[in-house]
Amino acid sequence: MEDGGLSIVTPLEYASNSTYQRYSGYDVLNINAVDVLTAAEYPWRQAAVNVAASGLELRTNMGSAKIINFTKSKITNAQHSFGNNLSIDLYSDGTAANQINGLQALVSDAGTGTVGGINSSTFSFWQNAVQSAAAPLQGGSAITPSATTIESLMLPLWIRLTRQGDKPDMIVLSDDYFTFFEQSQTSLKRYAPEDNGAGGMLAMKYKSADVFFDSSGGIPAAHGYFLNTDYLELVVHSAANMEIMDELKSVNQDAVVIPILWQGNVVTSNRSLQGVLKA
Repeated sequence: MEDGGLSIVTPLEYASNSTYQRYSGYDVLNINAVDVLTAAEYPWRQAAVNVAASGLELRTNMGSAKIINFTKSKITNAQHSFGNNLSIDLYSDGTAANQINGLQALVSDAGTGTVGGINSSTFSFWQNAVQSAAAPLQGGSAITPSATTIESLMLPLWIRLTRQGDKPDMIVLSDDYFTFFEQSQTSLKRYAPEDNGAGGMLAMKYKSADVFFDSSGGIPAAHGYFLNTDYLELVVHSAANMEIMDELKSVNQDAVVIPILWQGNVVTSNRSLQGVLKA
């Protein structure tokens, strides 16, 4: 329009889903509802381990005959076993009965699937990133993972998952991929006097992310997970966080049982910022 000889142009960008529509030469507000938030809902999962002890064991380890704190030792061992099994489940696909969502479900090899009740085939924003050595994100022919090629697979995935201030802060690799990564950093090794000539690296990073391997046996071979933990969380119920329940006595056996309960799940609020590196 013209105002005292000055031309003022207001540029507007129109698209099929624009909040404005052109009508009879005027800009009118489109009052149709627009989806701005889609809620992901995750079910609670429960796990338990029972600490059992016979009356014979309890009586043998009481009073002056006590060698160790028998019950405490049993509970501690059960908690360690529980933690090891939970670590394995963290990498699962979540398909076993009452199993938590593992990384193979939240950050799947295909990048798709229904997570938190949202079908990522319908809502593509809910798909995680996938870097496949067989079909690299950057295009070109397949890449055989090795010490000389591992970084050429990691960088494109890192770039895909970086959005302004958001970037992966944790990278967990299978034993074979971690070996490739450490071997690729050989030229960067430096030994301080206090290291006493110790081989290997105690701390590894890729850019700003911590890099480690998990020997729990849960992570599949030839895999790496690039995780943004701002959008990934292990949620635990406050009333069942490895809660040691009251001792239960059997009515037909000379024994007691102490249940240890856990309730929770692994959830993500943004799959698009999580990625998997695979063969």
